[in-house]
Amino acid sequence: MKVHRDGLGTILVAYLGVLAICGSVIYFVDCLVIRIFAGIVGVVPVAFLPYFFRVPKRECICENGLVTSAADGKVVIIKKVYEGEHLRREAIQVSVFMDFFNVHVNFYPLSGIITYFKYHPGKYLLAFKPKASEENERTSIGMKCFNGQEILFRQIAGTFARRIVSYAEVGDEVEGATQCGLIKFGSRVDIFLPVDAEICVQLGEEVRACETVIAKLSSCPEN
Repeated sequence: MKVHRDGLGTILVAYLGVLAICGSVIYFVDCLVIRIFAGIVGVVPVAFLPYFFRVPKRECICENGLVTSAADGKVVIIKKVYEGEHLRREAIQVSVFMDFFNVHVNFYPLSGIITYFKYHPGKYLLAFKPKASEENERTSIGMKCFNGQEILFRQIAGTFARRIVSYAEVGDEVEGATQCGLIKFGSRVDIFLPVDAEICVQLGEEVRACETVIAKLSSCPEN
């Protein structure tokens, strides 16, 4: 299993912290039961950290006009909204919520050029709440695909996810289904699509990054 490079620092810090705490308990506490309990409480969660930062192998769908999911998780929002940060027009918002056990790596939803990037500090509301899209810590990434249409997607931190990693830089030409970053310990990804896009998922549907088609853009050139 491959571990994401941006998770290695978190894993190391967690290991050192648990080692220090367990070592202190063993050294200062004579009660065997407390020693065992401290070891279990500290070691078991940390042992799963490499799993949380795993990088999956996926059968990627990369076709003109197809927008794939940027994250693993469940579709929690599909609605028409006004996107006022970058697109400044009505759009269809599709939001995917990642729980603690989903893959944390995010992927570009289509091929194109990065036209916009901004990091927003913010709150840490529960990620599935609608207000999280505008009030939580987040990154906003605008992309123009090769037929001229533009989308925006956001990596949104949640209650426990307090570190967003993004590789996007304005002007970069990127390929769909390649890594765009990481949200540590789950959260949510919003995608804002043209209003005439054909939505291919339903509320409550479980989706997989790179493999699940979220939408088909209209007026796409033939492959």
